[in-house]
Amino acid sequence: MRIISQPRKFVRRCLSFATFQTHQHNILAETEPSRDHLTPELELHLITERCRLWTAHPQDSPFSEPYWAFYWPGGQAVSRYLIDNKHLVKGKNVLDFGCGCGASGLSAKLSGAKHVMFNDIDKIAIEAVVLNGLNNNINIDAVSTSSLIGTCCKEYAVVTVGDMFYDTHFANEVFRWLIDAHERGSFVLIGDPGRFALKSHPLKSSLMCLAKYELKPST
Repeated sequence: MRIISQPRKFVRRCLSFATFQTHQHNILAETEPSRDHLTPELELHLITERCRLWTAHPQDSPFSEPYWAFYWPGGQAVSRYLIDNKHLVKGKNVLDFGCGCGASGLSAKLSGAKHVMFNDIDKIAIEAVVLNGLNNNINIDAVSTSSLIGTCCKEYAVVTVGDMFYDTHFANEVFRWLIDAHERGSFVLIGDPGRFALKSHPLKSSLMCLAKYELKPST
């Protein structure tokens, strides 16, 4: 029995590693390193106008939903704010919720965060985070592909959220969870370009605007 079970585990590891390598190859092939955004301190693998996938049909993409390959406005704002206000995360545990390319978490690490959890339900996003960490010589402390909505997360002093209010129903779930996190003592930092789901939410009045940023057309 032991002789049979061990090779099976080995095969699963090999298949997992092969899949990981394939995804990383596709990320490198279909994106380009970019600093053309609000945080030029970071070089990120992104789909830009020079990339094939910018104009390709969805069926021609090796990725089903490559949201992680775009540096969305809210994420850029959160990341810029963290780099400019390092005291907010220095020596603290940080959760980068819905991390995408990982820019906010990487910015927290640049700013002296003790530990950062990069969380995204898209496994390929996590692989992009690993590549972006390597690109910037930043250690990736921990990653998670679990849905954390509704969980306690009290171990995180700071929770960053960028561009997650794209749908009214989902916004309700996220907002309730973030309010709970705030009431447990976490500092919650939200970045959003003014989507309807956030602007029209009844709990928006509980938020305080800390900063506004102008993005270049190319970003």
